[in-house]
Amino acid sequence: MRLSFSFFLAVAATTQAFVPGPVRLPSRGASLMAPKVGRTAGWSRLMAMKDVGVGIIGAGRIGIVHLEALAGCPSAIPVIISNPTVAKAQEAAVKFNVREFTDDAMKVIQHPDVDAVWICSPSQYHADQIKACAAAGKHVFCEKPIATGLAETIEAINTCREAGVKLMTALQRRFDPNFARVKRAILEGEVGNVVSVKLTSRDPSPPPFEYVRGGGGIFKDMAVHDLDMSRFLMGTEPESILALGSCHIDERIGSLPGAEAFDTAVVIVKYPGGKTATIDVCRQAPYGYDQRAEVLGLKGMIATDNMYPNTARIFTKDSTRNADLPYDFFMSRYKDAYLQETKEFVKCLSEDGPVPCTGEDGLIALVMAIAAEKSALEGRWVDFKEIPINAIHCDPSGTHCELNEMEASSMNGGRKREAVKGWIKDAAPSPSSGSWLKDAVSFIKKADEEAAAEDIKEKAKAF
Repeated sequence: MRLSFSFFLAVAATTQAFVPGPVRLPSRGASLMAPKVGRTAGWSRLMAMKDVGVGIIGAGRIGIVHLEALAGCPSAIPVIISNPTVAKAQEAAVKFNVREFTDDAMKVIQHPDVDAVWICSPSQYHADQIKACAAAGKHVFCEKPIATGLAETIEAINTCREAGVKLMTALQRRFDPNFARVKRAILEGEVGNVVSVKLTSRDPSPPPFEYVRGGGGIFKDMAVHDLDMSRFLMGTEPESILALGSCHIDERIGSLPGAEAFDTAVVIVKYPGGKTATIDVCRQAPYGYDQRAEVLGLKGMIATDNMYPNTARIFTKDSTRNADLPYDFFMSRYKDAYLQETKEFVKCLSEDGPVPCTGEDGLIALVMAIAAEKSALEGRWVDFKEIPINAIHCDPSGTHCELNEMEASSMNGGRKREAVKGWIKDAAPSPSSGSWLKDAVSFIKKADEEAAAEDIKEKAKAF
């Protein structure tokens, strides 16, 4: 059976009677009311436009983070915001000068003045909302993950391709000035050929238990950023992974099923040539938000340390220390990164340029997280060939995909499978590739990698 292509959005179904339609706030500036032109589907609608009309789905914590970033991007014009609890949408609209607010996500997607939609809703709604955006000809900026499952993720990517709209996965660490400088050092050979990467990611305190329960587990919810960063810094595709998980902070977490039972984890990712990335994550670090990276090369090493609100230090006869703790969480630590990723996506829309962090990047990060979870639960190295990406079959359009459970269960690391045609819509094979990912995800081409590397190199010079 095919997966349903449903445009029904559960996030918007709770209070329809309370707010019969979008509520328009008084304009605070003539620019907000400027008429839009070229209302056709896809990127061509933006060719005659300087500004990009933005709709936002979700006024929760991450929605507010993105609204703050949009406020720092003059060419992005917030048009409408939705939230099931309409009072939160109204509060955000007033604070960030958004013209309209509603409780209905579909009103955001179908708004005639919206060119691109920022999806900041709970993860389980992402795939359907992306498909609805594609059907409406709206470009998509989606918080990770694109979807909670592989088949749904592939459907969302293919649907956007079929509709000719751009899809960006919000993996903001790629745009952080510190990580950008590390990447630049690698690309320009300042540390020589890379030998190993080390990444540390520790939250100042664990999220509410209700969030952890049903949140996807520490690898999909938290370590996915570090898994993506290891691939971003290595500049190549991983081969296998080993993960260990444990529970130390909250015994209630330890009683949860699967990888949700872990609040602490260590991961080793093996890359071609024996290169490794080591990642440690923990949901609690009392000394502050711990975000560090180190890259060892044959000519040297580059590292990035934690960021502090100020440079003040205290000197006494007993000790020397920073006056304050590091930034307390991702909202403040990655403020510049959120702004930069927003500017880059808006620029790519205005100029019809390449998407800086694609849906495929989000898919690969999800595959890595699934493999890490499998490794931790089974206590062994996991080859990425074991993840049943080739047991996913799509119809000719690529927009209806499903996982063949029997086929998936028969797969193992030593068995090679032919990549499924149509897995990613309009993707050309890459016969020269020998890696698991390039065999299965044929949209990654050598020419694309070289172009992307040059693009990253140029952008990194700005930091």
